Amino acid sequence: MSFQILLNVFLAYIWMFLKNDYSSSTFFIGYLLGLLIMLAYRHFFKERFYLSRVWAVIKLILLFLKELVLSNISVLKLVLSPKLNIRPGIFALETELTKDWEITILANLITLTPGTLVVDVSLDSKTLYIHAVDIPEKHEAIDSIKNTFEKAIMEVSR
Repeated sequence: MSFQILLNVFLAYIWMFLKNDYSSSTFFIGYLLGLLIMLAYRHFFKERFYLSRVWAVIKLILLFLKELVLSNISVLKLVLSPKLNIRPGIFALETELTKDWEITILANLITLTPGTLVVDVSLDSKTLYIHAVDIPEKHEAIDSIKNTFEKAIMEVSR
């Protein structure tokens, strides 16, 4: 991915030298032209095209922001309700992620959303133990995390 970004910047600088104009707008046009050239020849790269990974990172950030707002609303409803009707619990989430940074990002995303907290990670880094403030059904919570955060992290890394 870094090779592709450097190649795109290099093509943008070549465009600036060919145009003999060293402004930021010329660089931007050269960057877009380099992007089109690289898109046309993307089959010659060993890795997937880097913009797909950038798009996956943007989708992960937007997903986190959506989950952050929704979980804040649900925690606010719990706090403001006159009767405290919650079912706290700890459940185990078996993850398919293998790299340490993927597991760290998953644990941080879970912890940063209100109402959930990663308590521990198993020694083999395959299981995360999560505490939730209100968990009516543990299978729904596991499926929710697997279908949102874990899936989005896998799109970024693979």
